[in-house]
Amino acid sequence: MTQPPVPPTLPSHGRYAYSAITRRPAYDWPEGKRLAVYLGVNLEHFAFGTGLGAELAPGGPQPDVLNFAWRDYGNRVGVWRMIELFDTLALPASVLVNSSIYGYCPEVMDAFRARGDEVLGHGRTNSERQGLLDEAGERTLISETTAVIAAAEGKAPKGWLGPWISQSQVTPDLLAEGGYTYLLDWCQDDQPVWFATRDGGRILSLPYPQELNDIPAIVARKDSASQFADMIIDQFEEMLDQSRAMPLVMGIALHPYIVGQPYRLRQLRRALAHIALRRDDVWLTTAGAIADHVAALPEGIVPGSRGA
Repeated sequence: MTQPPVPPTLPSHGRYAYSAITRRPAYDWPEGKRLAVYLGVNLEHFAFGTGLGAELAPGGPQPDVLNFAWRDYGNRVGVWRMIELFDTLALPASVLVNSSIYGYCPEVMDAFRARGDEVLGHGRTNSERQGLLDEAGERTLISETTAVIAAAEGKAPKGWLGPWISQSQVTPDLLAEGGYTYLLDWCQDDQPVWFATRDGGRILSLPYPQELNDIPAIVARKDSASQFADMIIDQFEEMLDQSRAMPLVMGIALHPYIVGQPYRLRQLRRALAHIALRRDDVWLTTAGAIADHVAALPEGIVPGSRGA
């Protein structure tokens, strides 16, 4: 009998094995809830006349004043309007911060600190990609970012999102070795997953959206403000239905220079108010609180844990 061909072995990251979401053990979030919702607010600072940066319109020769000023609007205006919105709706935030923000506009971080929001590492600046650095350079980037945040906040961050979702082959290893307990860069699941790291370690991968994210939606796909708000509402309602069978995580990725624009803010308010009205049905929380809850679960429940 002819044997079937052996499937080719492709290069792999080696961080996690395949796991069908419908075949995993179920567990609850606090108070028996099944849908956890968090806001990932990206606070980003950019170099003038050099480096990377999102574009509202095709940029010309440096200095690209149009796009630099558009991004800077987020730190000067948009973020303050968003804080007012979060206060009105009593919504917590997970703040993904470039450490250079502390030198440029520290009063923004003062405002989030006064709210009691969670702070995560998001590199030094979004003008650079960490995944292009060698291992020593990337380790330095992580340690420098961590030190700035720890000095200002009184404690080191536990979560990380790479600038531009950029990772090298060893980023999860470096983060775990640097004291981080979870990362947000991977969008492969709707539940947290343990990643293997070198020397037998592990770090938790928390769902972070690339669909429900204003940069891919509005900057790349050119979705309108109302379309983005409708996406948030539809995602929420569908995931709430799906969560009756299993715990799920819904993140919403926001950038003040995009959704902090007045006409987009109005539509964001509509979407977040819709979610806030259902606060009794879901866990409105932070990424760090989700990670802590998962870390306390017995082994064998979460994919990547021992026995799972």
